[in-house]
Amino acid sequence: MPQQSRYSDNQFESLSQDLIGVLQKHKADRELSLMALGNLLTGIFNHQVADSHRESLAREFTRILLKSIDVKATNGQKNKL
Repeated sequence: MPQQSRYSDNQFESLSQDLIGVLQKHKADRELSLMALGNLLTGIFNHQVADSHRESLAREFTRILLKSIDVKATNGQKNKL
């Protein structure tokens, strides 16, 4: 069953496109993009997630990320970035 989001498709797509646009504007290659996004994620976890939930949320995020990049799980589709 697909998970319901509290965010609209438009809101999600707009934010995603803005983030991708910033990376493209700075001509960030894969390494720089991953470094910047990793730093952003670290800041979100450290400043917006309670200490008591941080590890479990990071593990869940990692699990979902790994599932989303699994070729079998995505039917061989490549992400735009």
